[in-house]
Amino acid sequence: MLAGFIDQTILRPDATAKELSAFVGLSKGLGFATLCVPPCHVALSSSLLGSSKTLVSTVIGFPLGFQSAGVKLLEAKAAVGSGASEIDMVINISMLKSGNASFVADEISGIVEAVPGSVVKVIIEACYLTDEEKIAALEAAITSGAQFVKTSTGFGPKGAEVRDVKLLAAAASGRIKVKASGGIKTLESALSMIAAGATRLGTSSGPSILNEMRGGFKR
Repeated sequence: MLAGFIDQTILRPDATAKELSAFVGLSKGLGFATLCVPPCHVALSSSLLGSSKTLVSTVIGFPLGFQSAGVKLLEAKAAVGSGASEIDMVINISMLKSGNASFVADEISGIVEAVPGSVVKVIIEACYLTDEEKIAALEAAITSGAQFVKTSTGFGPKGAEVRDVKLLAAAASGRIKVKASGGIKTLESALSMIAAGATRLGTSSGPSILNEMRGGFKR
């Protein structure tokens, strides 16, 4: 089912606790893989989800990725301690573009080791990278034991692109999963990312995409 591919997301900086509560109430029965919420609202979201099969995910080093590795470690541990099951971390883009992929790998592996049993998704912010850098980031994520490589934060100049998903999925060759995120607002765009090789989608438009799908089945 399409809902199981989706991390339904609310990461607006002005989203209030009241809005978060309404977001969880609307989303928790729809079958999404996770609800991706700001770190400060992980505990609230986890409490509101209760026994729902939908999990809580959150973001680390978001959205620019240039926090120190130690700060990202603290963020990840705190998030899991508050109820997050999945962690979407932004790599240090500057270090990668400086040719220091080993720094990026060490940063990722530190978080993977710090939150055993949690799913770690590595956000590479593909819009800033050359194809060679995208592959270098992918390989760093693989060697570090992460479960997903993710295209975008949704806060950069571009979101997910089919070309990048295809590139990452082909290079991964099944060694890691691909999450497409950023600008996925319609059923057509969601299905195009899945067809390109994504097994998870990050979107704030999950309910409307599901409504569009159901409407399509009725015609």
